[in-house]
Amino acid sequence: MEIWINPACSKCRSALTLLDAEGADYTVRRYLEDVPSEDEIRGVLERLGLEPWDITRTQEADAKELGLKAWPRDAGSRDRWITALAEYPRLIQRPIITADDGTAVVGRSDEAVRDALSR
Repeated sequence: MEIWINPACSKCRSALTLLDAEGADYTVRRYLEDVPSEDEIRGVLERLGLEPWDITRTQEADAKELGLKAWPRDAGSRDRWITALAEYPRLIQRPIITADDGTAVVGRSDEAVRDALSR
């Protein structure tokens, strides 16, 4: 299992605390330093069963600067969103946990982290 985190994020720290308490075996990826490629983002989106706009932090300064709220949310715009996430990784919702069964969850709650652990 891998968890994409920003160490400054309280939700990420909470997820790590819960994973440690459960004795989980996981790898930490500080995705602001080890930025995921567009292909990696596509793979995580597939595992999540979500679209790029579903995991985009639209309140971030970069999102406002790019005008993301006005971008179309359709198949034709999908690659544009993925490119933005790769270029501005701070826009990626966190933490993202890739589970051992090939799925993934956005671990913003204890329930979501436990869900990843159960897979």
